[in-house]
Amino acid sequence: MGPSRVPHSSPDPQGIVDRPLIIGRSAAIQAICGLAERVAEGDAKVLITGESGVGKDLIAQLIHHCSRRARQPFVAVNCAGVPETLLESQLFGHVKGSFTDAHRDKIGMLQQAHRGTIFLDEVAEMSLRMQAMFLRFLENGEIQPVGSETVRTQVDVRVIAATNKDLMAAVSAGNFREDLMYRLDVVHIRVPPLRERAEDVRALIEHHLTRAQRPINLTEEALHALETYRWPGNVRELQNVIERLIWTSVNETVAIEDLPPRLLPGRSETILPTRERRRQRADDLFKALTEGSFNFWEHVHPLFLDRDLTRHDLRELVRRGLAATRGNYQAVVRLFGMPDTDYKRFLNFLGTHGCVVDFREFRSPAPHEGEMARAPVPPEASPPRSGRPGQRK
Repeated sequence: MGPSRVPHSSPDPQGIVDRPLIIGRSAAIQAICGLAERVAEGDAKVLITGESGVGKDLIAQLIHHCSRRARQPFVAVNCAGVPETLLESQLFGHVKGSFTDAHRDKIGMLQQAHRGTIFLDEVAEMSLRMQAMFLRFLENGEIQPVGSETVRTQVDVRVIAATNKDLMAAVSAGNFREDLMYRLDVVHIRVPPLRERAEDVRALIEHHLTRAQRPINLTEEALHALETYRWPGNVRELQNVIERLIWTSVNETVAIEDLPPRLLPGRSETILPTRERRRQRADDLFKALTEGSFNFWEHVHPLFLDRDLTRHDLRELVRRGLAATRGNYQAVVRLFGMPDTDYKRFLNFLGTHGCVVDFREFRSPAPHEGEMARAPVPPEASPPRSGRPGQRK
């Protein structure tokens, strides 16, 4: 069926990973695993693409596990989860005193992965500046810690990158370097979404049920409904649904009427263009937040950290909040189920990840021509200023 996140083994303290458990009967998954094992025999760079939640990280772990580097570290970097001001330090390390809070020398992740594998997840979220720095590393294998003038270290790492974006489109839009794309895209592995391999759904369900702490079973009708659902969140969404059923079902047998309404036949999400899917996802989250069934910190925030939500998704959600409150960020905080005291925390979070939306276009009545350009942005609604590595936001 598809990669499963729960059962795979995590890296030990030295970064060594066991073979990840990939659940799948479909020809697509079997072909991907076969390709990953063949690619593992060499050191060619690999680009893994696919929607959020399909298990790209597990394919990267499989390549590492089957390679001659298997006994060396596997180091994963979430490029979307680290602010740009810190990513350079994370990858290349830094020397003591190079910036605020740099109290000691720090070895970067590239050096930690020496003789092993570095996995750059969501590589398309790298800034153009970081892309240039990483391209230079790929050309000579040298790393220079932040704040160091002369110290350079040669490292031997295998590079595997992953993204849920179309890199060619990003190149056309000027957001990704074409030369870096071709350096990373030596071997391309596309992991198809779960809706393209529906035959994997039942095996995944059975696997999670056998490992459940509370035994339940699903009727054939309920299983069929899950098999025909479109699974926009892919394997990760399926895991969450099964976990929810395990703990919320009154009876041990789950019937079709016990399923969440969105999973019922006729309610499945149609396959829409990427822009429309993102718009619909933002609409669904906004509805859940405003109806009180979701809380921003308890539900949306974890989705973003787990990469189930992109920065674009988050900005679209914020835009809906600002439209509903006529550009009032303080009101958005309350609308999204947060106390007023979380106002600065919310803005800091948005600013850190580049998701602050200009409130002025939502203000009513609309300003006269020229006023928009002159109107200052109040400090409390401005994005936090970017700092150097290590500075507190």
